[in-house]
Amino acid sequence: MEKGKTKQFVIENQIAELPVLAEKVEKLAGNWNLSEPVILHINLALEEALSNIIFYAFKDAVKHSIKITLALKNNQLTIRIADDGIPFNPFSAPQPDITLPLEQRPIGGLGIYLITKMMDAVHYARKRNQNILALNKNI
Repeated sequence: MEKGKTKQFVIENQIAELPVLAEKVEKLAGNWNLSEPVILHINLALEEALSNIIFYAFKDAVKHSIKITLALKNNQLTIRIADDGIPFNPFSAPQPDITLPLEQRPIGGLGIYLITKMMDAVHYARKRNQNILALNKNI
């Protein structure tokens, strides 16, 4: 059995943190020899999930930490995002109707949809007053 690799990043709930995190994730993914399409999926999924957390999870102006853990084991990448924002299961929202013409679609909901299409499995849990979002990608 292959020994796993793990790396954790902690960012504040500020949108300016996202490009800095993306650079760190790209460097890590390169060190782990992940393909360019996989790196693109990882960064897009992280940007979608984290921007939703930053914009909607916190009802105060206080700084909050968001923990992102990437783990690679046996050709499976797991991304775990933990925040102490308001409870929200992103998968409880209705799926967007992508068959509607663009001008008839309501705003929002596409980010979660994209995450579910790019990743092989997605899970949400609320544990110890934290939202835990787990994204799995087979490599």
